[in-house]
Amino acid sequence: MSTLWNKGTSATEYVDEFTVAGDRVLDNRLAKYDVLGSMAHTKMLCSIGLLTDDELSQITAALEDILADIEQGNFCVEPDVEDIHSEVELLLTRRLGEVGKKIHSGRSRNDQVLVDVKLFLRDELLQVRQEVLDLFAILQQLSEQHKDVLLPGYTHMQVAMPSNFGLWFGAYAEALVDDMHMLSAAYRVVNQNPLGSAAGYGNSFPLDRQMTTDLLGFETLNYNSVAAQLSRGKSERAVASAIGSVALTLNKFASDCCMYMCPNFGFIHFPDNLTTGSSIMPHKKNPDVWEIMRGQCNRILSVENQIALLCSNLPHGYHRCSQLLKDILFPALELIHQCLFMARYMLEHIEVNDHILDDDDNDALRYDDKTSKSQGIYDYLFTVEEVNRRALNGMPFRDAYKTVGIEVNEGRFHYDHADLHHTHLGSIHNLCNDKIAEKMQRAADF
Repeated sequence: MSTLWNKGTSATEYVDEFTVAGDRVLDNRLAKYDVLGSMAHTKMLCSIGLLTDDELSQITAALEDILADIEQGNFCVEPDVEDIHSEVELLLTRRLGEVGKKIHSGRSRNDQVLVDVKLFLRDELLQVRQEVLDLFAILQQLSEQHKDVLLPGYTHMQVAMPSNFGLWFGAYAEALVDDMHMLSAAYRVVNQNPLGSAAGYGNSFPLDRQMTTDLLGFETLNYNSVAAQLSRGKSERAVASAIGSVALTLNKFASDCCMYMCPNFGFIHFPDNLTTGSSIMPHKKNPDVWEIMRGQCNRILSVENQIALLCSNLPHGYHRCSQLLKDILFPALELIHQCLFMARYMLEHIEVNDHILDDDDNDALRYDDKTSKSQGIYDYLFTVEEVNRRALNGMPFRDAYKTVGIEVNEGRFHYDHADLHHTHLGSIHNLCNDKIAEKMQRAADF
């Protein structure tokens, strides 16, 4: 097997399989970034006299050819090659001979994989940022579009107080702002250049680390070489925490949608081709997309803990188990992209029930109270409104609370929801979507 560390002996087939396993496949996602890192590194080597201008020209041309193959999908890590770093150097050596062997001066596989992963994660975070912004936009649009449609609010899964679709859609839009702050923080953790830290202790070559930082577009360096190696695992965990924050928002929204689609609620509806059926019940319209999304988001939420457990109790410096971080995080990144896409796709086709409170006349939505008198289940949404109305008219709040409670118990409570007035910031009649949009714009500036 071709490795960068080969000193004349080879690992057995069992050792190779156990230590490399699926890493060749995962490393294909890093191919572009390994080439970009090598381009920057070789330009720097030329600037300090370790490569001639002619050698740099040859290496750059060959790396550009490899990059073109990668972008066209004509690249993979060969079965007998250990990883992406070995593959790129092998290809260069095949094409350039001895010149290709010079590119590893001044770096180790340790800082090479660090820079590859950080460049990859940086692009992944930027992609998630755009996907979150796209979802945010449609949630705000739906919030404005349906802001006058009343919706029951619940606490403890019991009918509680009046809400509306503007508040519901807008809530998840603003929740994404918090998630964007997490993405921004992760981006700043990732956006530091480790190249030049070598195996974790620097080296005796007069490397120009600021040059590679500028060439690769990093905001700053991991200055301390040991700290650069300590960032392995910390960077992945920061990203896992950020996408976990997004996943938590999607998870709760998916749960709401599953509940609201239930005929017992009937608050929202999706076209038949976006739902699934039952093998024996012809009437079923199942919310499988939202159920799968809820489950996948739970999987994403577990990733940060998996990374924490993998990296805990390790002394400083590189350890081969860090390789397993890719197998944990990379699939989770695929999942968050899929979930964000599907959430937006489904919302593009959502239908809102404009007459939810009118359904109070439906016998299926009624029950007998303690006095065996029939009472609409949504009447009780407005008990607080009536308590507050009486308090505003001078009745002590506790007296108002007690008298309304008696009316509820006796089945005499009614309220005309046309009298509903919520005017404070962030209430159902003052959604502040423009302010939330400004928050998102600031949060997404990274």
